[in-house]
Amino acid sequence: MNNMEKFRSILGEEADGLLLTSRYARYYGASFDIAEGVAIVSAKGSRYFTDSRYIESAQKNLKNFEVIETNREHPYNQLLNQAIADFGITKLGFEENYLTMVEYMGYEKALNAKLVPMNEAIHSFRAMKEPWELEIMRKAQDITDAAFSDVVKRIHAGMSEKDLQAELIYCLYKNGAEGLSFDPIVVSGPNTSMPHGVAGDRKLQDGDFITMDFGVLYKGYCSDMTRTVALGYATEEMKKVYATVLEAQLAGIAATKAGVTGQSIDGAARKVISDAGYGAYFGHGYGHCLGLEIHESPRCSVAGTTVMEENMVSSAEPGIYLPGKFGVRIEDVVFIGKDGCEDITHSPKKLMIL
Repeated sequence: MNNMEKFRSILGEEADGLLLTSRYARYYGASFDIAEGVAIVSAKGSRYFTDSRYIESAQKNLKNFEVIETNREHPYNQLLNQAIADFGITKLGFEENYLTMVEYMGYEKALNAKLVPMNEAIHSFRAMKEPWELEIMRKAQDITDAAFSDVVKRIHAGMSEKDLQAELIYCLYKNGAEGLSFDPIVVSGPNTSMPHGVAGDRKLQDGDFITMDFGVLYKGYCSDMTRTVALGYATEEMKKVYATVLEAQLAGIAATKAGVTGQSIDGAARKVISDAGYGAYFGHGYGHCLGLEIHESPRCSVAGTTVMEENMVSSAEPGIYLPGKFGVRIEDVVFIGKDGCEDITHSPKKLMIL
């Protein structure tokens, strides 16, 4: 099935039409990203509405929809109601996770169909990637690897975290990024003990760990990667913590395959860290799935009871964070298969001392 056929497969008694308002659902149905718009899908047809800023691009690229321009004379709700009437829609499934209360109330008042919450069904197909999606994500990860290779050559004592963040973003775009999948995390020294620390004016100095967590958007899909490197030298304690995190990541990757729960994958990595005496310093989950969004379900965490399936894509990112001292995180992205997984992140994981 193509993506539009997948959407139509969930139509039935619960809903005979779908209202796609999020950028992710619209992209999934159209296989092309338009920044603004609303789409309607039914068994009888599909329409995509957008304004004059995007209409030419939409008409050229959206093969699965009849594309219609909205304007002051023909506002969104009027055009949506026309589609509802033309397609005979009485119950309209919508993405409740992606609407504000104001937006929901506006649609509920204006549209001539009953709104039915169907976010989970609409987005369920995204968990298992098609071969073409996997190839796009492989390319996105290649861009991320190339950027890391470039940026480590630019790191030196005396530059600030903000300086390094700017260099990293430049390297991402220079190597083919079409956007950032999230704001990069760049922290150094004692700031590396904060998993989601924010780059500041602190100057890099010898003896620092430097953690960089970053990813790109490529053809709508995300990459994700974290590397922790040392500047000048690393103490024995730093080396021990780094080796423990790497061993934990490799244990988690070895446990990753279709048919196991995210909880069991997390547990394989968490045991290594706990056995080394650092259990109290690994607070977040081992990983999360990703695709059109950087964080998707299911997740590999203590609460991750969902069974992983073939062609899901997950991060692998254990960490140890010692408050006031330093932290280490190492993150790759893996494709999940029947008997194991493929690690598509190829940057070195042996401790780099720059």
